[in-house]
Amino acid sequence: MPTFEPKRAAAIHRDLHSHVPSDPVLRVKALESLAVERGLVTSERIDAWVEAYSEHIGPKRGAQVVARSWLDPGFRTRLLDDAASAIREFGFEGDATGDLKALENTPEDHHLVVCTLCSCYPFSILGMSPAWYRSAEYRARAVREPRKVLAEFGVTIPDDVSVQVWDSTSERRYIVIPQRPAGTEGWDEDRLAAIVTRNAMIGTDRHLEIGAP
Repeated sequence: MPTFEPKRAAAIHRDLHSHVPSDPVLRVKALESLAVERGLVTSERIDAWVEAYSEHIGPKRGAQVVARSWLDPGFRTRLLDDAASAIREFGFEGDATGDLKALENTPEDHHLVVCTLCSCYPFSILGMSPAWYRSAEYRARAVREPRKVLAEFGVTIPDDVSVQVWDSTSERRYIVIPQRPAGTEGWDEDRLAAIVTRNAMIGTDRHLEIGAP
């Protein structure tokens, strides 16, 4: 006759639940199924959007722009003069970058981007904005105490470096061009783009890591 072993049953229960999707995932799947069922969108279309934002748009596009600016002085000049026009050379233009401005970090200056009214963001080159960027705390404190906010991201700005905060709007969006790290001489564009972080292009990161040679 089979016997009931409480410890074994509990272990099986934990194992089964460890493979169950999280509640937000289940909700998203339910909404997707409902939208497909009602003919509002196709599964293929949803898959295409997910792939676009996770594999192609995301911060990878912005990183490519930054890398090109490090390698090509002419492109860098065009980018700083008129970023919205310069990124058309990549075919990256969109509604979120129609009035894009590039901000260049230097040894004397550091730029930080925020959107105090909502969460305007150049998603066509940086992908979806992180949750903290949309939070009320970041939006309020980034303007009032930017150095403290940066310190919480692990970024200490020396007193002799100015911190400039730029407030995005529905028309004007920003991308920070971080300084090129020393030790990357001779790197090609793809290798350079791989070290550019999303946070660096928002301004909550300053010193990029180049990793092992």
